[in-house]
Amino acid sequence: MQPDPTLYYIHDPMCSWCYAFRPVWTEIQQQLDTSVSVQYILGGLAPDSDQPMPPETRAYIRNQWCKIIETVPDTLFNFAFWEQCQPVRSTYPACRAVLLARQQGKEYEIAMIHAIQDAYYQQARNPSERNALCTLAQQIGLDSDVFASALDDDTTQQALLADIGFARSIGGNSFPSLFLQQNDTIQSIAHHYTDTAKVLHTIEEALAR
Repeated sequence: MQPDPTLYYIHDPMCSWCYAFRPVWTEIQQQLDTSVSVQYILGGLAPDSDQPMPPETRAYIRNQWCKIIETVPDTLFNFAFWEQCQPVRSTYPACRAVLLARQQGKEYEIAMIHAIQDAYYQQARNPSERNALCTLAQQIGLDSDVFASALDDDTTQQALLADIGFARSIGGNSFPSLFLQQNDTIQSIAHHYTDTAKVLHTIEEALAR
């Protein structure tokens, strides 16, 4: 008996384009054929660092936010982040936070992703910071003490590297990315930031092959 098809979602919780894709991705999951399982895979956008973000990187990311607003007009960004926070080019802590939430169930994994995105993009909070992530963990109902002790644990880091390794092995080098696995075949699925039906049609065509 062949396993059910799996749709892999390669993402990073601090990737602004993943945030822009969130409404369509939510609709895809709601409308996806029930025979297809969904698995979130962390791509790991930026390794651990405590160095302030260089001015050119700050400018690049701000420009990406503006580009996203043009491409996906309903996407909300709070640009006060750039004045109120000390940006650090490091998303691995947020990725590890998602992994720890995943251990409690998919609903916690998704809740943590959304909490990180909302904190970063809407509330001008910095999810690169440990304290911010611990607050978010408590906010979604995780044990904050257990979370804090495991956030920087080597076991958690190795789990993240395993996700990243798998993402790279199937071609998930940009975020967001979608891949459909059927039997022993994995194929890329083109995504669209405003057209849920188009993505679902692409998935249906792939399933029919």
